[in-house]
Amino acid sequence: MYLTPKSGLFLGGSCITAIAAVGSIFELSYGQPDLGVQVTAIILGLSIPLTGLFFFAAVRDARANIK
Repeated sequence: MYLTPKSGLFLGGSCITAIAAVGSIFELSYGQPDLGVQVTAIILGLSIPLTGLFFFAAVRDARANIK
């Protein structure tokens, strides 16, 4: 396994933003969101690309440390 602390942080960030995206989708689809529609939509809009970015960074860092 090639998990470094840096790639672990990226992977953790990817997990957190993915959970935020799923939670935002459920909040928006099942009624009135607790934080309001606009704030929840902003969280959703930011968390989707950040999930991919963090995951890509984690894979890239892990591949860079293969020896």
